[in-house]
Amino acid sequence: MASHIVGYPRMGPKRELKFALESFCDGKSSAEELQKVATDLRSSIWKQMADAGIKFIPGNTFSYYDQVLDTTAMLGAVPPRYGWNGGEIGFDMYFSMARGNASVPAMEMTKWFDTNYHYIVPELGPDVKFSYASYKAVDEYKEAKALGIETVPVIAGPFSYLLLSKPAKGVEISFSLLSLIDKILPVYKEVVAELKEAGAGWIQFDEPKLVMDLDAHELQAFTHAYSELEATLSGVNVLIETYFADVPVEAYKTLTALKGVSGFGFDLIRRTKTLDLIKGGFPSGKFLFAGVVDGRNIWANDLAASY
Repeated sequence: MASHIVGYPRMGPKRELKFALESFCDGKSSAEELQKVATDLRSSIWKQMADAGIKFIPGNTFSYYDQVLDTTAMLGAVPPRYGWNGGEIGFDMYFSMARGNASVPAMEMTKWFDTNYHYIVPELGPDVKFSYASYKAVDEYKEAKALGIETVPVIAGPFSYLLLSKPAKGVEISFSLLSLIDKILPVYKEVVAELKEAGAGWIQFDEPKLVMDLDAHELQAFTHAYSELEATLSGVNVLIETYFADVPVEAYKTLTALKGVSGFGFDLIRRTKTLDLIKGGFPSGKFLFAGVVDGRNIWANDLAASY
């Protein structure tokens, strides 16, 4: 049995990132100073996990804001009002989307599932043009590797990303966000190809939307997405991670039927129905990433029960 952790607090033991962000946004410190705090935090976090003996150490879980905004940057899905003209998305554009600037407001923020955290909601429509515009996932994998630490790059999955989005201003509220799945997959393929080239042995796609009630059309879109990615994912181990609740029966069947996926992660703390599904049938030759430590209540966790 090997150990894995879905993510790790990124603020720092003394909330170093919070204070560095506030200082930067108030104009009291430079981008370089903020990046230095971020680099030091990532290094200490990776080393702490490695020293603790965790085998599957998550990478790309650091963020200046949230993982959904990071994915928006990766996909180049910048709303037109920010006047982005392509190229790599830098600090100015990233923080304009997160906080607004003198001329345009920030993007909407909403609750991250049933936690006390929030994420920046992507604004999408039929005319959005996606392009690979933030190399953070690959850069952070290489950064950890240079420290002698092998990480599992964690990327918000394409299915959940679209369902966490909203139709942009002026787009019909009935617009199907999942209709964009074939438009965003080429960027995911580029990221995966670069991670493979850099030597990544595992890649984790977070698909927490799978714990929601989904209809057949949505589950078909999920299957389609990973079928399209299958050839690109060949040669690397893929983990699809879910959390926050049980995975419904049909979603469980859809997920575990995927080819080209090495492992499946489930939250076995909040509910017990997924555990019953696993006992009733789990695909042979696949890894089970069992969520047995409650990330919301680590201080009261019963280690014997987890084991």
